[in-house]
This record gives sequence, structure tokens and C-alpha cells, in this order.
Amino acid sequence: MTEKLSARKRRERRHEQMLRAYEKNRRRNLLARPGAHGFIIVLDHLKAGYNVPKIFRSAEAFGAHEVQLIDIGPFDPSPAKGAFRQVPARFFDDFRQSHDDLKARGYSLYALSPGGSRPLHQEPLPDKSAFIFGHEEAGLSFNPDDYPDIHLLHIPQFGRVESLNVSIAASIVMYEYTRQRQA
Repeated sequence: MTEKLSARKRRERRHEQMLRAYEKNRRRNLLARPGAHGFIIVLDHLKAGYNVPKIFRSAEAFGAHEVQLIDIGPFDPSPAKGAFRQVPARFFDDFRQSHDDLKARGYSLYALSPGGSRPLHQEPLPDKSAFIFGHEEAGLSFNPDDYPDIHLLHIPQFGRVESLNVSIAASIVMYEYTRQRQA
């Protein structure tokens, strides 16, 4: 019994440490400056675990303007390797708030979906592009038909799996955006 209690206490202690690190990094994030590129990453109801900090790490590497988090709770910032402090983060309760913000700032919106009508590499991406990534299992929190201004793209795949891990897909999109700027 004491072994179970001890294991539970260790988990609670790790969770408290993670929360303190998250809050500390979130306060430091207020000083973050936009990266070299104009694209924005929108994380729509992702699980607050492993993928969110990994996407921040790629966003910093590719020079993202910012990352928007929609209804995402605290996460362990350590896999981001400091990028959560460096890439501006904006927090929203629902997708409509993010959508309205991006449209007001003149962004073209793209959502990645295995059934997207156009391959990513064939889409000319404007400087002000926002890329929306949905929940790892449930997908987007909204019906794309309700937002006809959002372009649905897909990453061509040739294997049998139906989709890529969201952090991998986000990295591919960021690479393609920056590749188009270098051409």
C-alpha cells in the first residue's frame, strides 16, 4: 500500500513541477518576438501533451510569427527546448475567436486534412498564411463547411497509414512554407 501511495505522490510532485514550469515559461512568453516569417500555426484542441511543445520547437526553428492555442491546457514545456519562451503564443477559448483574429489581420487560412482537395506542395502560400491543425484523434473542432474561406490541403502520402503525427505534419507544412520563400 505504501508503494502505491509513494508512486502516487511522485506523480503528483511531477505534475506540480510541470505546472510550475509551464506557468514560468508562459510568463516569459510575453516577451517573445515574432520569427522571421509571417506564418502562424493554429493548434485546435490538441492534447496538451507531447505534440504541442514539439510544434513550438519546430515553429521556432522555421521562424514562425506566432502559435495560437485553442482550448489547450497546461503542458510540459521541456520538449520544446526553450522554444515556448521564444515563439509568441496567443490563447483562445474557441476556434471562432482565432478565425476572426486571423481574418482581421489579413491571413489566408489553411487546414490540413487527409481528404484535402489540394496537395500542400502545389499550393502557392502567401506570406500571411495560417495553418490549422486539429486534435490528434478527433480532428478539427469545427465543420470546415462553416468556414468556406479555409482552404483544405493534404500532404501526399504513399503508405498505408491514414495520417501523419500532428507534430510531423506541422513541421512539413512549415518547411514547405519556408521552401517557397527561398525559391
